[in-house]
Amino acid sequence: MSLNGARGRAEGGAVPLTPPEVVESALAAVAAGAGEVLVHPRTPCGRESLSPRVVGPLLEAMRGAGVSVPLSVSAGIGAEPDPAGRLERVRSWTVLPDRAVVRFAEPGAEELARALLARGVAVDAVVPLGGEADGRLAAEPGAGPGSEPGPLARFLARPVRDPARIRLAVELASADPALVAGVRWLPPVPLQLFGREAAAWPVLRLAARCGAGARTGVGDVLHLPDGRPARSNAELVAAAREIVGASATAGSR
Repeated sequence: MSLNGARGRAEGGAVPLTPPEVVESALAAVAAGAGEVLVHPRTPCGRESLSPRVVGPLLEAMRGAGVSVPLSVSAGIGAEPDPAGRLERVRSWTVLPDRAVVRFAEPGAEELARALLARGVAVDAVVPLGGEADGRLAAEPGAGPGSEPGPLARFLARPVRDPARIRLAVELASADPALVAGVRWLPPVPLQLFGREAAAWPVLRLAARCGAGARTGVGDVLHLPDGRPARSNAELVAAAREIVGASATAGSR
């Protein structure tokens, strides 16, 4: 469950930003059925940060309040634009999340993933596929000579030595089953599918049909499946669980 993403205060009261808001939203989402919580930690002024003085206290507050599911932190350029700076931040963490999100469309992703795994933090390797979600589809396998490797190619170039601690998180621009079929040949790691905004709910339904992992949350979408604005992460989680449950019921008939 993507608790807040890169969103700001202007995008509505459903977006938790301060530590108390994050804790309250996470507890409610878990009570509604969320199995994981992904958070973008913020400084008091609202800026995303990977500083141990920001990440550590937030994780401790969430765990201390009883958020018992795995906690994940986004380790992207929104929090630290410099690849070397991201490595330094991750290596200085004094309190570790269970997982961290690494976007393979960003520079330094391979080194960052290795550093996280070396510290015992599982990695969600995010690869965008389809339409505008992937600005380098032409550089994926099959592209012409001299092309710069795209996010998927960079992920595949790294040997998966510990599949239990790596998950491939595919961000789909649309709920295209052909794109999902195209990742069946990938390394034997868990697969999560997700979309953003208009693609969020169609992709979640596709994930449910495919038996892949899925996620929701105001970090990805601000509206419920029927178009109404979501009042909370818990409301989004409840809607997602209803969709997944309906898909499971239909599949068992």
